[in-house]
Amino acid sequence: MSQAVQWRAECENCFGLCCVALPYAKSADFAIEKDGGTPCRNLQLDYRCGIHKDLRNKGFKGCTVYECFGAGQKVSQVTYGGKDWREQPAQAKEMYQVFPIMQQLHEMLHYLQEALTYKEAESIHDELRQVFEETEQLTKLSPEKILKLDLSRHRAVVSPLLLQTSEFVRVKVNPGKIKKGSDFIGAKLRGANLRGLSFRGALLIAADLRDADLRMTDFIGADLRDADLSGANLIGSVFLTQAQVNAANGNKHTKLPTNLTLPDHWRT
Repeated sequence: MSQAVQWRAECENCFGLCCVALPYAKSADFAIEKDGGTPCRNLQLDYRCGIHKDLRNKGFKGCTVYECFGAGQKVSQVTYGGKDWREQPAQAKEMYQVFPIMQQLHEMLHYLQEALTYKEAESIHDELRQVFEETEQLTKLSPEKILKLDLSRHRAVVSPLLLQTSEFVRVKVNPGKIKKGSDFIGAKLRGANLRGLSFRGALLIAADLRDADLRMTDFIGADLRDADLSGANLIGSVFLTQAQVNAANGNKHTKLPTNLTLPDHWRT
């Protein structure tokens, strides 16, 4: 199994953990309210979603934009050795607590793996590999040890390396950056030249990015919900995930990095 695949969800090898462990409120993203630790009403006995092919039309758009980065199968098959929460109810609560921590570790692994693909960041590849290996080792710990991890401390080691990687990639284009959490909600940026800009942690909810030049732009942590990417060029985007793309709107003319695919709702 390639690393690229390893850090993506494999629902067939998971016990529907995101459908049980995580809470959600009734909203535009979810048709109902659900407490953490309560199975979604659409979760079947085989741990598959009963409305998977129709989630958006049934009011569960939020499910289509969630990505566990492979944490679900890791917790299900490795951390708990294939023993699910139905068969082992005494361990269920612990499993639900371990899952979101594993999700964050796997997300870091996903970004670190991408960072290692950039020749521009070759000077820090050794550091990236070391931190990647350290992070991967954390995912193999016992549930008890995983629950005691100081994720903030570990993230403080990972984040600077990802930031350096981004700057190495973008330096010849546009090393500019936006203040983390910057508000571009509903911003009118159609046709704008945003090439090489860093939108790390920016709020781009419902932003009009039609036909914008977003090549080599850093999107790590950016909120792209309902942003319109129709006709936009995102080739070479840094740290852009499939989940972010799924959360946005676009069309067949949107240009994405080769590792990402056009969501089904963009084709209609």
